[in-house]
Amino acid sequence: MSFLPDDVNDFQYTPWSGAAEEVTVSQRSREYHIMTSGAWNPSDVPYERMSTYYRGIRECNIFLANIDRCTDPLLTNDEKEQWKVQTRFARTYYYFLMMRTYGPVFLLHDELLDFTKSAAELERPRNTWDECVDYVVGELNSLIDNPYMKSAWTSSTEKGLATKGACQAIISRLTLYSARDLFNGNTMYASVKNPDGTNLFPQNYDANKWKTAADAAYKIIDGNLYKLYHSGDDNPYDNYYGITQEKWNSELIWTTGSKGRFIMGAHTCPTSVAGSSSWGVVGVTQQQVDAYPMAKTGRFPITGYESDGAPIIDPESGYAIDEMTYTDITYPAWGGANSYKLNTVKMCTERDPRFYITVFFSGSKWHHGNEMTLTSFAHGANGYTSDARPKSGFMLNRFYDHTANSANGQWGDMTFPTFRLGEVYLNFIEAVLECKIRGVNIPGNYTAKAMEIWKELRARVNLPAITESYPQADDKALLDLCRKERRVELAFENHRFFDTRTWKIAEECDGGKMWGMNVETMGSGDVTPDSFWVRTAFEKRVFKKQHYLYPFTQTEISLNKQLTQNYAW
Repeated sequence: MSFLPDDVNDFQYTPWSGAAEEVTVSQRSREYHIMTSGAWNPSDVPYERMSTYYRGIRECNIFLANIDRCTDPLLTNDEKEQWKVQTRFARTYYYFLMMRTYGPVFLLHDELLDFTKSAAELERPRNTWDECVDYVVGELNSLIDNPYMKSAWTSSTEKGLATKGACQAIISRLTLYSARDLFNGNTMYASVKNPDGTNLFPQNYDANKWKTAADAAYKIIDGNLYKLYHSGDDNPYDNYYGITQEKWNSELIWTTGSKGRFIMGAHTCPTSVAGSSSWGVVGVTQQQVDAYPMAKTGRFPITGYESDGAPIIDPESGYAIDEMTYTDITYPAWGGANSYKLNTVKMCTERDPRFYITVFFSGSKWHHGNEMTLTSFAHGANGYTSDARPKSGFMLNRFYDHTANSANGQWGDMTFPTFRLGEVYLNFIEAVLECKIRGVNIPGNYTAKAMEIWKELRARVNLPAITESYPQADDKALLDLCRKERRVELAFENHRFFDTRTWKIAEECDGGKMWGMNVETMGSGDVTPDSFWVRTAFEKRVFKKQHYLYPFTQTEISLNKQLTQNYAW
């Protein structure tokens, strides 16, 4: 498992946030800027992990081939069998991680590649997408049926190991991806074939894949092993913050581990708070800010944009047309003795509680331990330089431990929600709606269950049910609303990068202007000047059709003559 990604430190080591339209990272040295500028190619592939994961697969195969030779009398058969299922899980997960970035890869099964053979002798073509899905799902189902794969952790030392629920959660996400447009009848990939002419991507749309995805999610929901996180006092802000704040909570299905937050915290803490120990570079884009619904109506206020970037506002949402006009509010997120009065623009008022937990806006106070620091992101304010503040003017604050005082070197720990019940709810809702739209037969209770759990998800943060907010919405409208809900509920959990791609909407979302506030306006001290509150494009990104999937490196293509390169690379 040493080859697993480190989700807690993802901002530094993967592009899932840095190259997604929900976020901007100011540090110019990060490789995701190569991706967002469109400058990457097979000879320069940022964050290439294929070689890493195949090394991991090889380690797993070596272990599985030799574990039964161990004669140590202190090693019990029960321990041996549990090591086997954990190893098989890791191997399968590495395939899943590659598939979500490359599409179909080549499957080794239990084979140990003979390193004494020539490169020509080791050449092999890619398996098809459906073959890869069948293998991963088959392996995971086999592990679920294996008596040595536990249903839940039985001791603190087991936390982080795979469980039956972790296996089912991967099946849920993978079958959802497989049903979406990128991997289901995508004729853009018609030319991507193996040397023998086999299509690597399915060319005929199969609506029944949505039923498969719905069934996979329902198994977790129906099992009742996991519960949506709720704080002790059921505060809507703490209910959402606690998902990443309370370690090993009831909503977590599987995580890549409990880690210290210094790297993540330093990226997402203003330099006005912890000085040189914090970098404050992870910003929330205006597009993501606009995605949050209004607290009272539950409606998503921004329905589109004019050519100059001005928002098109839903008049029934309750969002202020004069969005940049100041008003007095009580900052809601921390409540109790830590609440305070604030004069800010209407754009940042009366929003979904998830907004205040996720987005920190200029002119408000950063909460750290028993202290609060008033912070401005205007140029020159709080001593900021261009690389030591969010380019958008909004800071990500969801993953920071606000109960610890990072000014004193305290950063806290966290268990990243790699897979959690909230995602599975949204997987199920999307799949059920797609089935209804496409005329796929589903069990009679699926529709009611989908609306029930959607209501539960929104009720956690005191939002009205989606059918109350949009009483006239048909199934197609509800599907669009489900995508919007997914965007805010799962924000910055490494979903948006893959969602826009598998939905095949990344060309409109991940390319073009990225918006924020006017951070280049001059400020001083902790004051946010009026001229800061202007919608401003801070960069223009490039997204081409070939960017939906990663390219195989030129090195791999040169070594393996049967390895077909991905589309347009």
